[in-house]
Amino acid sequence: MPKRVDHEERRTQIAEALIQVAGRRGLHAVGMRDVAAEAGVSLRLVQYYFETKEKLLFYGLQHLTDRFTARVGARLAAAGPDPGPRATIEALLLASLPTDQESRTFHLLYSSYSVLSVTDAALAAQPFIDNPDAAENALTGLIEGAQAAGLADPGADARTEAISLLAMTATMGTSILVNQRTPESAIAVLRHHLDRIFTASSHTTPDAGQRTDAHTCP
Repeated sequence: MPKRVDHEERRTQIAEALIQVAGRRGLHAVGMRDVAAEAGVSLRLVQYYFETKEKLLFYGLQHLTDRFTARVGARLAAAGPDPGPRATIEALLLASLPTDQESRTFHLLYSSYSVLSVTDAALAAQPFIDNPDAAENALTGLIEGAQAAGLADPGADARTEAISLLAMTATMGTSILVNQRTPESAIAVLRHHLDRIFTASSHTTPDAGQRTDAHTCP
């Protein structure tokens, strides 16, 4: 009896191959034939599932986003059952800094996708991300919650701080990739700004030990 093919598993296999080869060579230099070779399948099979390179790239972006979401979830789980707003924000931001091979690949390819979404007509016709304000809204809500609980500077503008943290993290991620700074120095800068937003009382609560664990470098 012929083996039943799991089509979603096969798509994921091909998307993973795209991420691996693009992480080594750059997204712009990757063709469907390269992806097929990396996945150990035929070019015809890649074309069967994705038809065009643009469709493959778009699916690869979704897969890359799913991997990032899982990475954030793992950091949050490691922070304990109730990590608090600061540790939650730190987990979200540290997950996007290129501090190991997986996160370096994520940052490199996500940046490449953003450029291609502007310059490639086929990719530009599709939304780059479904909800572009999701991270900004999440951080804003966490800061506002911390302010209401007396854990953050009540005079800070939560949305402005959220935007600043995200922009700073993205820029420092690029500076790590090009060896302008080390991951450790980028994390120190990030924590400096979090210290400015969050009051001293937020560092002396009973779950401080959990937050310390969550703050360790990946």
